Amino acid sequence: MFNNCINRLLTLCLALFTSGVFANSTIVEGLSDNHRISSKYLKYDLQYRVYLPKNYAKLTDLSVIYLTDGQSYIESGEFHLVLDKLIEENKIEPIMAVFIDPRDPDNLSINRRNYEFFCNEKYIEFVNLELIKTIEQQYKVTTDPQNRVMMGLSFGGLNAACFGLLSHHTFRNLVMQSPAMHPIPNINQIYQNSPPPPLNVYLSTGTINDGEKKTQRFKRMLKSTGHQVKFKSTKQGHNWRNWKPMLDNILLYFFSTKPATK
Repeated sequence: MFNNCINRLLTLCLALFTSGVFANSTIVEGLSDNHRISSKYLKYDLQYRVYLPKNYAKLTDLSVIYLTDGQSYIESGEFHLVLDKLIEENKIEPIMAVFIDPRDPDNLSINRRNYEFFCNEKYIEFVNLELIKTIEQQYKVTTDPQNRVMMGLSFGGLNAACFGLLSHHTFRNLVMQSPAMHPIPNINQIYQNSPPPPLNVYLSTGTINDGEKKTQRFKRMLKSTGHQVKFKSTKQGHNWRNWKPMLDNILLYFFSTKPATK
């Protein structure tokens, strides 16, 4: 009798664990605290935060958007609040967001984005083989690259383009807000000479000192090589007055509950 009770208790605990109740003690709806992760590819620790939609426990196979400069998207873009609003209004499907922080978690004054974002294969390996693996083990997310988005601004926009080139097997959807392309000036040529499979790209630029001409050329190159492009421009500069008002439109483009108007 005692053994039967123990067996039933173990079975119940296993069911709770695999359902996510005990799988990650920090799982809460909304925006999490920082999670720390050690990378063997980058050889240092990083931190990230996750956003889970309301009623997460009842959901499965969530689409995921990964954001570099994640702390800026939270602090300046209030991206998590935009998600709350659009999901609550049933304008987009419930999704998960992963906010990757490029700063040293032990010294936030040290920002590694200039090292990580310029088509750094070690950073791409970290995301693909360590971060995504961790997310998929701990959360109820899709494993379909068609339902993953890589998003960034400025150098982070360049980084998204790098993922399109080097990691299209993992990310088929890219968001590039005001991409700063100059660290890799021949990226257009690389795309043309070694074209990745068709990508779905949301590309935006400001019209005031924001590299508009380079972004326009990149847009034309993407379209000429068979990629799907949603392009937006705004009469703003390289700042959050440009980027923040566009967040609703970006989420609606990829995750709208209504028929796509791409």
